[in-house]
Amino acid sequence: MLRLLLWSALAALPAFPQGTATIRGSVVDARGGEALANVQVQLTGGAYRAVSDSKGAFQIPNISPGDYVLNVSTVGYHLANQPFHLAAGETKVFEVVLTPDSLRQTDTVEAKTDPFETSRADSPSTLVMAGNDVKNLGSVLADDPLRAVQSLPGVTSNNDFDARFSVRGADYNRIGLYLDNVLLHQPFHMLQGQNVSGSGTAFNGDMVDSMELHEGAYPVRFEDRSAGALDVETREGSRTRTTLRVAASASNAGIMAEGPIGKKKRGSWLVATRKSYLQYILARTFPNNSFIFGLEDVQGRFTYDLTPKSKLTLYLLESFSNIDRSDSRATLGINSLVTGGYHYTLANLGWRYAASDTFLINTHAAWMREKWDNENPTNLPLGAGYYGEWTGNTNATWIWNSRAPLDFGVSIRRLRDEGDGTQYLSSTATRILDRARGNATREGGYAQQSFLAWKGRLHFSAGARWDHENIDGIAAVSPQTSVSLMLTPSTRVQLGWGQYLQYPEVSVLTSILGNRHLPPNRSNQTIGAIEQRIGLRTRLRAEWYDRADRDLILQPLAIPRMLAPGKYFTPPLNPGYTASLRGYSRGGQFFLQRSSANGFTGWVSYAYGRTNYHDAVVGNWFPSDYDQRHTINAYGGYRLKPTVNMSLRWSYGSAFPIPGYLSVINGVYFLSASRNQLRLPSYERTDLRINKVWTRDKWKLTLYGEVVNLTNRTNYVFDSLNGYNTKTGQISITTDKLFPILPSAGIVFER
Repeated sequence: MLRLLLWSALAALPAFPQGTATIRGSVVDARGGEALANVQVQLTGGAYRAVSDSKGAFQIPNISPGDYVLNVSTVGYHLANQPFHLAAGETKVFEVVLTPDSLRQTDTVEAKTDPFETSRADSPSTLVMAGNDVKNLGSVLADDPLRAVQSLPGVTSNNDFDARFSVRGADYNRIGLYLDNVLLHQPFHMLQGQNVSGSGTAFNGDMVDSMELHEGAYPVRFEDRSAGALDVETREGSRTRTTLRVAASASNAGIMAEGPIGKKKRGSWLVATRKSYLQYILARTFPNNSFIFGLEDVQGRFTYDLTPKSKLTLYLLESFSNIDRSDSRATLGINSLVTGGYHYTLANLGWRYAASDTFLINTHAAWMREKWDNENPTNLPLGAGYYGEWTGNTNATWIWNSRAPLDFGVSIRRLRDEGDGTQYLSSTATRILDRARGNATREGGYAQQSFLAWKGRLHFSAGARWDHENIDGIAAVSPQTSVSLMLTPSTRVQLGWGQYLQYPEVSVLTSILGNRHLPPNRSNQTIGAIEQRIGLRTRLRAEWYDRADRDLILQPLAIPRMLAPGKYFTPPLNPGYTASLRGYSRGGQFFLQRSSANGFTGWVSYAYGRTNYHDAVVGNWFPSDYDQRHTINAYGGYRLKPTVNMSLRWSYGSAFPIPGYLSVINGVYFLSASRNQLRLPSYERTDLRINKVWTRDKWKLTLYGEVVNLTNRTNYVFDSLNGYNTKTGQISITTDKLFPILPSAGIVFER
């Protein structure tokens, strides 16, 4: 009986084929080398598969000998595959490197142990965004990288139609956007010369490698901006294989292809084109808003290694925006916009040369152009403009001591700016609203010395830059310094201080409303922060800031106001520009952030700030147009399983002021003697996104589903001040509703 039971038990055991093989290995993230859990690993042409564990490890036993292709994939990452042969009894070991969808596909790991580490350690207030967070926060509806920046801690933006944003009470024109080391002017899809608020980023988010936002006391390498800096690096194309990516959604469609150059793969190419159909969705959602424009662009990046130490890059961008309201021509007034167009072009040639292990040179020569024109119902010009710029810069790093790198550089920019605006009093009588024609040359240079001490626990940097412009003839030196001290292995204190300047636009200096002696606006910025690490991938940070501004450009007489009860100021036909504005921005923020390729990633942040200005012409203090006392930004993403990722974004803002001298009585607006005292209702928006992926032997399909404004909150944006009664002071204003609850979906095919 016992023998019978033993034979029965042995018969119940699975029978393994003789001579089977095994594969095992690990899966890591290309950005930093973090082990990736919950990743699907399978062999093509069979049922062999596994899922990586919490340490990124996987194993598939009992594989029949033969030829296979190893496919490794998870949602948010490029598909990785590798052909191989298995002999009987063999065990093969793989280390698979997965690259996020938004980055260049590679089979090497970027050496980065700190998930919050910046490209340089010389800025006391920097937020880094890379990988799939850029894609998730850019939204399916707009697919815009700057809309991802709007969700970062401390950033304010209460306009669903606009890709631009505010930092600490300063408008976007004071925040520098540097793309591959070149300061851009207006890199947007937008309408120029009109009092409408809406824009989209001209460059494609799928070509972005990383974005670093410097919210204050930023390094001296950033020129000609006085409130903040956004440093954007585009990515290379794949050097491993040629890939094709096709994307389509209800709001846009695009194609992107990339691959290696030459048999030796010494370079790469990447080309992308896209066209938006968002205007048709918005036209149906907002039938009363006729200022909805279409957009399209094409761009490419080419990289080639001249030698092992020398690399050449070329980035090209052509973008177009246009509006056509011809169907409404018969109902529009003589000064109404019927057709308009905006054309933006950028070419950026770069050369990177590593002369030695201790000396690196990075040189760029770029050209950019902006053209716009608007016409009325009778095809007469309402306005037109042209901006052109040639720029060249060289930046170098010399590590003359292993703990003391020296950074220095020079730049020169040649600017041309012209434009005009026309108002028609009748079919034959016109009035010039503004006209500007001018050229300018701006030169600059900087040097910054950094030091490491106390076994790397203390980092100190100090530098200065010199700038000059030929129109106003003003030259200035701007110093900056920062220090970072590790009190304990998990606690860091950072301090920073700097002076910054920004020259007026050439169109203001040469305008009939301005003058050539307007000085650059300046700011003094101080920052203090303390950061506590909670494990390797979580941090809690608190930050305080103070920014003193002066010589900001303003048209103080352009807005009507109450002088005394029953007496009102009427603006002149051509109010001039003055540098009469000065003031301060003070506040603090704190946030909790986790950065991980596994499990939860995201942040929750709260910021409080006050930005007040004094107008020396009118003689009053008032909140900035972008003064928002309370801002909350929260974002979280989680990979539920190998093929599904979910993310949630929530933003709250206590509201910007309504620009102008306004008061309200029983719901009716009147002119007042105080500026920016009324505010819009608070802003709140929740977005939910789910990504689902399907993979096959040689291709991957990803479905994106999103619900914008999940709670259907009614938000408003200020549009314009309209006419007013000169006897009673009653005034009308226009506000627009923002997105209602709006579902959208998109699909991406990659092979």
